[in-house]
Amino acid sequence: MNSSIQKQLNEAPNHMLYFSTIAAILLALLIWSIAGVNYTGVEDRGLEFAGNIIKGILTPDLEFLFDFTKQGVPYLLFETIAIAFLGTIFGSLLAIPISFLMAPSVVGEPISFITRLFVIFVRTIPSLVYGIMLIRVTGPGAYAGVLTMSITSIGMISKLYVDVIENLDRGVLEAMTSMGCTTYEKIRYGILPQLFSSFLSTTIYRFDMNLRDATILGLVGAGGIGAPLIFAMNAYRWNEVGSILIGLVVLILLVEVLSNKLRARLVSGER
Repeated sequence: MNSSIQKQLNEAPNHMLYFSTIAAILLALLIWSIAGVNYTGVEDRGLEFAGNIIKGILTPDLEFLFDFTKQGVPYLLFETIAIAFLGTIFGSLLAIPISFLMAPSVVGEPISFITRLFVIFVRTIPSLVYGIMLIRVTGPGAYAGVLTMSITSIGMISKLYVDVIENLDRGVLEAMTSMGCTTYEKIRYGILPQLFSSFLSTTIYRFDMNLRDATILGLVGAGGIGAPLIFAMNAYRWNEVGSILIGLVVLILLVEVLSNKLRARLVSGER
């Protein structure tokens, strides 16, 4: 028995050269990346600012934190959630037809290739750039944030959707094709019922990401809590900074817990 195992080990291919080559490439890329980054150290007042932020978190402005007017943290967090939620919903709805147009098994290779090029173009532009452009079109505010979240969500969601579509059991499509079903009928009755849970799980995951992105978009005037945060930091109102950060941490933790539970139940049926 031992000799048989030893014989199999001896006959197994030697991947040492392959792994050595990969390691050498990664090492070269690491050295090249380090050489391209100029380390300038910490600014003179950098540690002071970091200390002030920590102090603000430990001694937040409670009146601002629990102010339920439109200038308080709860309303700003609500606006941030609304931007992320609406952007995710609109983006996921737009991603559904795009994802089917990206699937070669559904529409064929030429249409799939063109649609994939379009999605790659959409994903290439960062969300902040979309936000700045749309603010010029619609003006500053939450509406620009919703449009930005919708556009940036399309790229990632459609890419994940099409992966699910391509991994479906092809027997369903073949059976419906033999019955003379149209492309719409195949999508509506043969594919969508199988995809619902995976699609919804992906949408929840994207909402989790959009919630963080919506905070950043506020820095360029696209609504949400990002703008008050940067204004408070620029004005050295560290207690307000602490209140905003505490609200963000609590919000993101709650959304993280809820989204993980929902996705686990959708994907694997856990309770």
